[in-house]
Amino acid sequence: MSETIDKTEEKTKGKLFIETWGCQMNEYDSKRMAELLEDTHGLTLTDNVDEADVLLMNTCSVREKAQEKVFSRLGQWRKLKDKKPNIVIGVGGCVASQEGKMIRERAPYVEMIFGPQTLHRLPNLLDQSSKSKCPAIDISFPENEKFDLLPDSRANGPSAYVTIMEGCSKHCKFCIVPFTRGGEISRSFDDVIAEVYKLAEQGVREITFLGQNVNDYRGDMESGDVADLALLITYAAQIDGVDRIRYTTSHPLAFSDSLIEAHANIPELANQLHLPVQSGSNRVLELMNRGHNIEMFKEKMAKLRKAKPGISISSDFIVGYPGETEEDFKQTLDFVAEMGLDHSYSYIYSKRPGTLAAEIEDDVPLSVKKHRLGLLQHRLRQQVAHISRNMLGTTQNLLVTGPSKKNVMELSGRTENNRTVNFSGGNQSLIGKFVKVKITESLTNSLKGKLISTEDTAA
Repeated sequence: MSETIDKTEEKTKGKLFIETWGCQMNEYDSKRMAELLEDTHGLTLTDNVDEADVLLMNTCSVREKAQEKVFSRLGQWRKLKDKKPNIVIGVGGCVASQEGKMIRERAPYVEMIFGPQTLHRLPNLLDQSSKSKCPAIDISFPENEKFDLLPDSRANGPSAYVTIMEGCSKHCKFCIVPFTRGGEISRSFDDVIAEVYKLAEQGVREITFLGQNVNDYRGDMESGDVADLALLITYAAQIDGVDRIRYTTSHPLAFSDSLIEAHANIPELANQLHLPVQSGSNRVLELMNRGHNIEMFKEKMAKLRKAKPGISISSDFIVGYPGETEEDFKQTLDFVAEMGLDHSYSYIYSKRPGTLAAEIEDDVPLSVKKHRLGLLQHRLRQQVAHISRNMLGTTQNLLVTGPSKKNVMELSGRTENNRTVNFSGGNQSLIGKFVKVKITESLTNSLKGKLISTEDTAA
């Protein structure tokens, strides 16, 4: 580990509480923060905010009124600090990157402010704030330094996230990510593979590669070549113990033929894809500066479904973008029905300060946005239910993740198409293993099943 981390003084010991908002990349970052501060300061992660000595908020600026939510939570934490003055409060993530100065002005009791690319400097920031009694702020964008200085990733169950790239260079008009996480930067191929190896050695069976535009990955190899996502998946699939691979989130422009071939030829690559399209209207896509059209999206998905029949495809949609007409929205509904999409995310458009779209008149009334969102989500729910019903009677390959949340006598796992299945007939020894389960019931948010065979009996 780098000297910049090693030079922390005697470990403080204590409890660390982290509140995480947003995407899987933030979840990954929070996990790495906890590992780092445990190594350097002896801080033990807790889920009880009242017993914590260090409070960290890992923020996301994608949702509406993100800044207000940050200050609302900080107001609650200030009451804790009034009772325990030695509590250290830090704000990280995208809102910190975007609004660092405002956070300090409105919440002067916050000791640390750090961006997504500087979380590896947390030990030094913590020491700095303790010694000087002044706020420690670092919202810079060092390239890849973060991954070079973090400790080895530790497994926490049979599934793990691995960030392979960060930032975005697409500049969609509605998106703040290029300004809060910077441009696209890929980790080296060897560093990623090394992290996957170490996780597999700890019992991880499923890896999800993460990136703002994960299929734009271009990792330098020791040979001097550059690996794309398909090549990375090819190598990761050969690591002993890794039996399922996912990746998120993708961009249609970067969805390559090599990636389609990977879906066809690599059995470890899950039979599922999440590919955000944002709208079914070419006119709206152009207004958004997405760089692709519906015809391109359909053509690529047709190739994928030919190469991998039965693959589950999900997407993202923004409803009520400035300029969206009833005809534009109808095209989105028609597109959703035609594509037969699985679990998809849909949101009402709202302005994000600092984005290009924030300068455009938001001319779609909120009531209209809500009505359109309701129609879209209803159609999506219908399709999800249809896909789930079609799984009845089938035998699915599940990675067992733990006990069922609703019935401790059952186990829970996920299918290749990312359905949660609660099933009977097994015991705790199956956690972390793959099993065959027959689907017996389709519920609103999950499936039920019966154990058919395990890894030990399948042969």
